[in-house]
Amino acid sequence: MLSTERDYKRGGERFPIPSQSEVEGKLLIFEVVAVTCLQELLANGGSNLIRRLRQRLLRNLKERCAPLKLCCDDENATTEFALHLLEAAGEEARNDGQ
Repeated sequence: MLSTERDYKRGGERFPIPSQSEVEGKLLIFEVVAVTCLQELLANGGSNLIRRLRQRLLRNLKERCAPLKLCCDDENATTEFALHLLEAAGEEARNDGQ
């Protein structure tokens, strides 16, 4: 939301839209945290770990998406993206762990 108060603030606080580097930095942090956690889980987890994580992820997504009242297409796209991200992070964790 745009605010006239923001114009009087210093530095990055006055910019209503994050820069591309800010977004990339946050995404990098999410990726590092996800891969690190998955590496630990894969090292210490059982054989059904990825299946359990996938089920829990789907359940959590349904709970988080329900209040947002997303349309069916958006909810499906969100789920597809999350599962793809989990798969990619798991693959990265396995490759880094070797």
